[in-house]
Amino acid sequence: MFDPPKVSIVIPAYNEKAGIESTITELIKFIENKDWEIIVVNDGSTDDTKLRLKSFSQITVIDHPYNKGYGASIKTGINNASGDVIVLFDADGQHDPEDIPRLLDELPYYDMVTGKRTKGSKQDWLRKPGKFLLGLTANLLTEKKIPDLNCGFRAIKKDVIIDMLELFPDGFSFSTTSTIAFYKMGYNVCYVPITTRERIGKSSVRQVKHGPEVLLLIVRLITLFSPLKIFINTAVAMFAIGVIYQIEEIIRRGFHIVNGALLLIISGILVFLFGLIADQISSLRMTILKKRK
Repeated sequence: MFDPPKVSIVIPAYNEKAGIESTITELIKFIENKDWEIIVVNDGSTDDTKLRLKSFSQITVIDHPYNKGYGASIKTGINNASGDVIVLFDADGQHDPEDIPRLLDELPYYDMVTGKRTKGSKQDWLRKPGKFLLGLTANLLTEKKIPDLNCGFRAIKKDVIIDMLELFPDGFSFSTTSTIAFYKMGYNVCYVPITTRERIGKSSVRQVKHGPEVLLLIVRLITLFSPLKIFINTAVAMFAIGVIYQIEEIIRRGFHIVNGALLLIISGILVFLFGLIADQISSLRMTILKKRK
C-alpha cells in the first residue's frame, strides 16, 4: 500500500446520529498505529450528532453554528487538515474503511482517486433521474465518460485542491463540481470500483427541494467551465431560425423585413457575443487558479 506522509479523513456530518458512532468506531480501529487524523465537521446538526461525537477523544470535531451545507463542511475540514492527502468519507456508514488503501495506491499517479460504485452498491433510486441529467452534462463539458460523477468517497492531494475550494459550492453538489473542475483544469483523475453498503439513517437530500437545485447546478456548471458550448449552439439555432423565417416570408410575400426574423437574428448574434465574453472569463479564472500552483 502507498503510505503517504499523513492522511486526513474528512467527514461532513449533518443529523447523522443513527450512523455516526459506528462509522467513527470503524475508522478509529482501521487507522490504529497510523499517523492519520479524523476530522468530523458537525454541520449544525439539530439531533444528537454533536453529543455522540463527544465520546470520541481520538478525533477532531469542528462545529458549524448552523447548517452551512455539505460542500461548506468539506471546505472547513480541508482547511483544517494537517495531512498531505485528504480522504473524503461519508458519515452514514455506506463506505468501508478497508477500501481506503485501494484509493491511496493510485494516488502517486493521480491527483484525485474516486470510488466508482458497482452494480451491487446500495443507492437511492429516487436520485437517479437527477444523476442521469448531471452525468450527461458532465460528459458534455469534459468530453469524457465519467463512470461515477458524485461519489462522496475519494482521496485527493491537498496541495491540488486547497486553492480550488473557492470554485466549489457550499451545497450538496460539491462532489459533482470538483470532479468536473479536476478534468477541466487538466488534473489526473482515477476511479476505483467499490461497493457501498446500506446507509444508516435518512438522507438529508430531498428530491422536491433539491430537484430544482440540480437544474440550477447544470446551468452553473456550464457557465463556470464551458459556457461557449451552450451559448454557441443557442446562438446558431436562433440565427438559423431567423434566417429561414425571413427567407420563407420573402418567397411567399416578396422582399420585406420581418420583425420576428430580425429579432431572432439579432438575438442570436448577441447570445454568441455574450458566450464569447463568458468563455473568456471562464478561461481567465482557470488560468489564475493554475498559476497559484
